Amino acid sequence: MASTANPMPRPGAGAPSAFEEATYRKVAWRLSPLLLICYVVAYLDRVNVGFAKLQMAADLQLSDAVYGFGAGIFFFGYFIFEIPSNVILHRVGARVWIARIMISWGIISALTMFVTTPTMFYVMRFLLGAAEAGFFPGIILYLTYWFPARRRGRMTTLFMTAIALSGLIGGPISGWIMKAFDGVHGWHGWQWLLLLEGIPSVIVGLVVLAKLDDRIAKAKWLTTEERELLERNIAADNVSKEDPSIGKILSSPKVWLMSLIYFSFVMGLYGVSFWLPTIIKSMGVSDPLQVGLLSAIPYGVAVIGMLYAARSADRTGERRWHIAIPAFIGAIGLVLSVVWSSNTMLAMIGLTLATMGILTTLPLFWSLPTAFLAGTGAAAGIAMINSLGNLAGFLSPYLVGWLKQVTSSTASGMYMLAGFLVLGALLALSVPARMVNR
Repeated sequence: MASTANPMPRPGAGAPSAFEEATYRKVAWRLSPLLLICYVVAYLDRVNVGFAKLQMAADLQLSDAVYGFGAGIFFFGYFIFEIPSNVILHRVGARVWIARIMISWGIISALTMFVTTPTMFYVMRFLLGAAEAGFFPGIILYLTYWFPARRRGRMTTLFMTAIALSGLIGGPISGWIMKAFDGVHGWHGWQWLLLLEGIPSVIVGLVVLAKLDDRIAKAKWLTTEERELLERNIAADNVSKEDPSIGKILSSPKVWLMSLIYFSFVMGLYGVSFWLPTIIKSMGVSDPLQVGLLSAIPYGVAVIGMLYAARSADRTGERRWHIAIPAFIGAIGLVLSVVWSSNTMLAMIGLTLATMGILTTLPLFWSLPTAFLAGTGAAAGIAMINSLGNLAGFLSPYLVGWLKQVTSSTASGMYMLAGFLVLGALLALSVPARMVNR
């Protein structure tokens, strides 16, 4: 066996052996495609309301402020149930819990097609957030079970390219569904959109139940030598990490700093995600399919930026500037999208820069808290950071909608989001390099 002919070095003892590299490639190819698909359908269910709004707002008489509140109230449900959901996942296993999350949110997302009033819209968005709580931090935690810090940046980024892919694929598909199915069987296009994009979540949830392995020890597709290598690397990676109680996590200054950094970045993410179709429409593009096709461009470019930055961060071991620079680029892009708003092509360049910067920042951010948290402390800490950060998912679309309604322009909202991205970048640079670089 390769394990005896070529002794495997301890983590950090030198260059990884060919056996180690082959083992991690095997794990990546086994886990990444399924996790990526999970997040694509998850994110699509979360933000397809941005496309539904193009028709739903008129059908249900929703103002921009009402839509922004409804889009954002998702994150109240998310916030309330996030920490308990992630702790349950850590205790019962990722396979059953992630499957439960996906199946329940797919059903709720599809049932949203039947809302007829703003109140019903609010209730369904809240329930969708409650159903999805724990999914994203659960996957971030799950990756710490399999990959040491020096490999996790690229894996987290690969997983989070699903955000960009859902925009790249979902934009044109959403636009096509709304145009092609509008009026079929008496249903509006936005109703068909919510139904047809909710079904895949249920299907993928059943696949997770059948195929996902909770831990290294349960992976029968690995040899004994491969399992020993992976578990040894994880054990070595966890030596310097903290595993504090949940009470200490809730009062930790480091965790609160991470929450504030993430909050700032998420402000930018959902400001763009929920309002990109509306921003493009305000440029004079009225056809839903054309809106969908144009919205795919920023996400397509973002995939390239995300993968390049992750590779660079893992190669150098530097984290803070790899997070801050894309955030600055995102802020500049948002400002340029306003300055160039009278020219569709130039405005799209600005939005593309903004989307690339924001989406590149987010996965690399998670290399910060996972550098010092482990065990149940990691489960609670990651969930707390994600839940507090995702409160921006409520505040961001609501403020953008309110500012748009007050000023009759999206400009002030984009400036606000740019300011938060700059704040997040500066806070990331304030984190001691010795704590996160490796």
